[in-house]
Amino acid sequence: MSADVQQRPAVYVDGVHKTFRLPKEQVHTLKERVLHPFRRSGFEELRALRDVQFDVGKGEFFGIVGRNGSGKSTLLKCMAGIYGTDEGRIYVDGRLSTFIELGVGFNPDLPARDNVELNAAMLGLNTREARERFDAIIDFAELHDFIDLKLKNYSSGMLVRLAFSVMIQVDADILLIDEVLAVGDAAFQQKCYDEFERIRRSGKTVLLVTHDMNAVRRFCDRAMLLEHGRMLAIGDPETVGNRYLQLNFSEEARAIAQEEARALGERGAAPVEYMSEREGERFGDGRAEIVEAWCEDAEGRAATQLENGTRAAYVARVKFHDDVEDPLFTVSMTNTQRQQVLSASTVWTVPRPGLFRKGDVVEFRVDFDNILAQDRYQVSASVELSGGHWLDFRERMFSVVVTSKKVTGALVDVPQEVSLNRLGASAPEVVS
Repeated sequence: MSADVQQRPAVYVDGVHKTFRLPKEQVHTLKERVLHPFRRSGFEELRALRDVQFDVGKGEFFGIVGRNGSGKSTLLKCMAGIYGTDEGRIYVDGRLSTFIELGVGFNPDLPARDNVELNAAMLGLNTREARERFDAIIDFAELHDFIDLKLKNYSSGMLVRLAFSVMIQVDADILLIDEVLAVGDAAFQQKCYDEFERIRRSGKTVLLVTHDMNAVRRFCDRAMLLEHGRMLAIGDPETVGNRYLQLNFSEEARAIAQEEARALGERGAAPVEYMSEREGERFGDGRAEIVEAWCEDAEGRAATQLENGTRAAYVARVKFHDDVEDPLFTVSMTNTQRQQVLSASTVWTVPRPGLFRKGDVVEFRVDFDNILAQDRYQVSASVELSGGHWLDFRERMFSVVVTSKKVTGALVDVPQEVSLNRLGASAPEVVS
């Protein structure tokens, strides 16, 4: 192989533009014409990609991040040839295998056995190759009991297992992977991440679209940030990940804070900068209510972003709507992988609080050293009685982002001192 071929990138995206023409809402009836006399049929343009240019080297694991609607999936589909480009060119040097959209390349009216051959053929395997690798595909997917079941009866998680298993059995040089892994269960996601490690060692080129900054830091050699179809940043995964978190959560937090402040003002409660997103499940008998909750930074200010290595706090205000004896107050935080990284409760640390009367308001506070790794964390809170009787349980009540100036591959950044001492040839013998 010549030096020129070796140095040629696996993927080169050269000034790509992509625009979609979306039909406007149509006027179908006389009534609609009367109610909306100035509405006209036609199209509006959505510019999905704008002058995107980058290259990915052979053997590189490349991450593509961005908020929903930023153009990530459109870019991957252009690379795969599913969409054409309006301007610019995409050069791909090698055999492609894609995992972009759940269900593409499968026939729901056929069983898994036939769909393996069908999907493998679309990815470049012939019938003999597909049959030779059938057992390996089913073994990885762990679908032995369902190979004769029609795919229309599969759950989305089962379909993810099958599609991913077929993709990794194709002898491809370049893998295009969209974040459909989010549909799979935690055990299968971990299995896929283990496979990513194997793929990295094999020297294949991977382009991974994801919202998971832990995966970007763990696997990617470089990363790129898209926003409204434009490339905002490219380079070191940690730098790009920080930019993504700042872009995503700072705007989100401000919007939520404004909405919550308005809601609080309407009901006359004391305003705080940031409170509940109300995005999770809530249940309980209603005898107590978690009215508001937030995190505070080292300065005691309500914050949506906390810096690793500083003091932080969780604060909740609870109002009682009935007399309650010895309630328990708890809080937990989970990362984007839904792993619990913090849990605190008055059952372990506070004497029995006694009786709370109807109308009483109490503040539950947890101060802690923030050793959490950089990530987004969901905060859940509860008030309960011993024995598991819920008064108010609020799952994923709000989220907070932790930023860090250093990289850690662990769930938490435990304070540590690292040293290395050269002992030399005269070092004492180690006795077992």
